[in-house]
Amino acid sequence: MTYPIRIAGASITLREFTRADINDVLAIIGDDKVTAWLSFDSRDRAQAVAMIEGTIERAQHEPRTEIYLAVTKHDDDRVIGFSRIGLTGVQAGKLGYAIAAMEWGHGYATDAARTLTSYAFKELGLHRISAAIGPDNAASIAVVQQLGFTREGILRDHVFTNGAWRDSVLFSVLAHEWRYR
Repeated sequence: MTYPIRIAGASITLREFTRADINDVLAIIGDDKVTAWLSFDSRDRAQAVAMIEGTIERAQHEPRTEIYLAVTKHDDDRVIGFSRIGLTGVQAGKLGYAIAAMEWGHGYATDAARTLTSYAFKELGLHRISAAIGPDNAASIAVVQQLGFTREGILRDHVFTNGAWRDSVLFSVLAHEWRYR
């Protein structure tokens, strides 16, 4: 796996994070409108710095334990989101993604999830990719369903966020089911 990773999607580019991305990242992970749907509470600047520093450091590990990439538009290198596959188990990964609230509704999450999933199957040789999504997150559920993920069931009290335990709906797609779009 080469470092740095840069992958072009239909409307977005996935690239490694840099320290210059901290303000853009803070605008996403510090926004309650975004983190209401994620598995963690809103974060402050110090936490955003720690997140970026950790991501940059882990990107240099061999083998990598995650592919955690910034989402940018093709014509603008500003970070509008992130997409991540945590590498777990044997040829398995856990997909996650988030897009800045002001960029919702343009298909960027779908493009980022599609692009990273294709990369994970084709370049990393994964067999299975799963996504655990809050049951009220209709937009994210629509993303994985549009991409052909199968609903597997409910993970009860899966994450503690926003002061309460929350279930997650588990979806997955297997390599032989994936259609490269």
